Amino acid sequence: MRGEADIDQCPPGGDETARALAVLLGQTVKPVNLTYGTVTTELVALIDESRCIGCARCLPACPVDAIVGAQRRMHTVIIGQCTGCELCLPPCPVDCIAMVPAPAAARARETARPRADEWRERHARHEKRLNAAADSERRAFESAREQARAR
Repeated sequence: MRGEADIDQCPPGGDETARALAVLLGQTVKPVNLTYGTVTTELVALIDESRCIGCARCLPACPVDAIVGAQRRMHTVIIGQCTGCELCLPPCPVDCIAMVPAPAAARARETARPRADEWRERHARHEKRLNAAADSERRAFESAREQARAR
């Protein structure tokens, strides 16, 4: 927002995103500057369900709750909801999550704006859920501490 980054610094979006940014911002169209990374196809997470141990560490890592499953149960990714952010990869202790090319329907450019809006809404709900859980844990801790002091 400070105007410091040029429009050609988003390799994951490719030349199409750089072109759209140029039009949106009234700037000259430039190809992506590859010093900022490589242009790739849109990727989504895929869980190898035969290797998933159900640890549930990937669940809170997903900012849009695109991973479903329960503790000690197999998990799976809702491909249409996955943003491809890769935040689920580091917490997985058995490396059963891989990034694969998104299906053509999920990559369609005409769905990009509605998908971005939906992802923002899903992220807001994800944050609200995590904050509510943290508040609940904090209240339980404070209650237990007060009970211990009363003894």
